[in-house]
Amino acid sequence: MSVDGVVASLPAREKAGIDRLLQWLRIPSISTDPKFREPTRKAAEWCAERLRAAGLKAELRETGTQDKPGHPIVWATNEPGAAYRGPHVLFYGHYDVQPPDPLELWESPPFEPVVKPAMPGHDQPGERIVARGACDDKGQVSTFLEALLAWKEVEGAIPVRFSVLIEGEEESGSVNLYRYIDEHAEELRMADVCVISDTGMLQRGRPAITYGVRGLSYTEVKLHASDQDLHSGLWGGRCPNPISELVKVLAGLWNQDRRVTIPGFYDRVREPTPDERASWARLPMDQIAALKKIGLGRDADVGEAGWTALEREWARPTAELNGIYGGYMGAGAKTVIPAYAGAKVSFRLVADQDPNDIEQRFFAWLNARTPPGCRWELHSHSGGFPGNVSTDSPYLSAAATALEGVSGGRPHLIKSGGSIPVVGHLKSKLGLDTLLVGFGLDDDRVHSPNEKFEVSCFRLGVASHVRLIDAFSKLTV
Repeated sequence: MSVDGVVASLPAREKAGIDRLLQWLRIPSISTDPKFREPTRKAAEWCAERLRAAGLKAELRETGTQDKPGHPIVWATNEPGAAYRGPHVLFYGHYDVQPPDPLELWESPPFEPVVKPAMPGHDQPGERIVARGACDDKGQVSTFLEALLAWKEVEGAIPVRFSVLIEGEEESGSVNLYRYIDEHAEELRMADVCVISDTGMLQRGRPAITYGVRGLSYTEVKLHASDQDLHSGLWGGRCPNPISELVKVLAGLWNQDRRVTIPGFYDRVREPTPDERASWARLPMDQIAALKKIGLGRDADVGEAGWTALEREWARPTAELNGIYGGYMGAGAKTVIPAYAGAKVSFRLVADQDPNDIEQRFFAWLNARTPPGCRWELHSHSGGFPGNVSTDSPYLSAAATALEGVSGGRPHLIKSGGSIPVVGHLKSKLGLDTLLVGFGLDDDRVHSPNEKFEVSCFRLGVASHVRLIDAFSKLTV
């Protein structure tokens, strides 16, 4: 089979491929909201049908329990023939999306995708698809689906053995994925390497391979005091106010150097090597320009003392408050001391931190600081281990060569501050390394209103996956 003919076919195929992506983006697959259960399943069915069109055997596999069913996993496989001696590749992605709120900040309805023209000026967004899920992750998964379809229609078959796992709960904590992996461990162990397209690039037109992602521990804490809301005039100064006490405790999570104060928090952190820090310093990363794009100035370059912005994102753990609530938040005034206040608190973790260990340390830290007259209610929502792959991997080398053939330049080797929990789970449970080959940009507004995926990134993603399939087909395992 010749990769040249497949690559040559891509320009003529592009419009139809984008039209297919727009179809998928119109389906509001918001996994975290029960109101969207039916459209989320519809998005899974759409994905399975596209895989069948590319010649794979695809099915929906149910998740969860009878009492608490989850969203289905799309599972697909192909058979390149008895003479095949190349690697068995697992491709992972997700078809669910984040809630689009706040809706009033969208320039167009989030599930009515539009293709907008390029903006004038240097390093401004190019022609782009705007919709929820455009980049994360329907757009990126679509680049893989289109590559499969191109191989099937041009050459008659896909020259690599694939297993494809597209889940529907990544944006709601992958609550059933880990049970699925454990229950299907034997089937998944047949793979030699995993490929994921759910990450980004440092600059337009230059692919990147992400060889490390951070882990995550996500918690919710509530501080209770009285058994009812109280009149602030009658009770103010006579008993604890949970909001006041909560913010005082949480403010102590960081010291003046912005280091997390939980005892033992940094004990298992694997420091980056001097060579890594030197290579990262040579990358085309402009922190001040990046801040400007999100409406911040030079003085907003803050974080743990002693580390650059890139090092803080890729190699340092963090604690973040993701939401805080309590008392009256409606229109007008209501003078109450609330019965409780709460916060969503997450931790981004680096190798070799354990999310369960960090969670327990955090809860112990809170219990040691319980305000007088109050009690904690502590919840664990989700978590995942950090994931890293050796830069000496033959699969990474093959991927780098394939991507160089697309862009003409060696792809950047980068890490990501984000978390893809399945990466760490596949490594810890199955010993499976993951290549993260993504095509997003730092201004794609992922998880925000007006999320986009640029047409040039879509084009680059399809061509990259076409060549990546060719490179894998030439390996012998």
